[in-house]
Amino acid sequence: MNKKKEILNLPNSITLARISAVPFLFFLLASPGPFWSLMLAILFVLASVTDLLDGFIARRYNMITTMGKFLDPLADKLIVNSAMILMIPIGRIEAWIVVIIIVRDLIVDGIRSIGSSEGIYIQASVLGKQKTLAQVIAVTALIIHYSFLGINAHVVGTVILYIALFLTIISGVDYFIKYYRHYSGR
Repeated sequence: MNKKKEILNLPNSITLARISAVPFLFFLLASPGPFWSLMLAILFVLASVTDLLDGFIARRYNMITTMGKFLDPLADKLIVNSAMILMIPIGRIEAWIVVIIIVRDLIVDGIRSIGSSEGIYIQASVLGKQKTLAQVIAVTALIIHYSFLGINAHVVGTVILYIALFLTIISGVDYFIKYYRHYSGR
């Protein structure tokens, strides 16, 4: 496949659209009220759900590309981590939690990159996928922040965020163990 077609295929275009949602999250810094918080949460959910769509299309129609393999996980991390970082100054999330999540992502990406350079492919684990889902749900609730339909979204988001943090740590350890076992032959 030539490079121009690779860039312009539908799954990669969807991924690029997901990345283009990130600048809109900067409106979080204005500490939006209930209406705009809900609108930003809807945008965040739509951007997050496109991850399923681009992956489905890429696999179903054999449109998996090197660029897509690179951009898809990057887009996930950009949107989730950007939202979390932007909620720190407005008091919706604690910085130490964001640091642990981002450091884990960097370590796992490093492990996968090293493994890839040595011909070892470490697939995304079920724990990693559960971590991502928990992060998306937690971040959505924290973006909403206000009580909605009688439910305090901030409290719900914080509880789910601690679950996501636990899954983040456990899945990071899981990636490390998988790489170590493969590398050491154990």
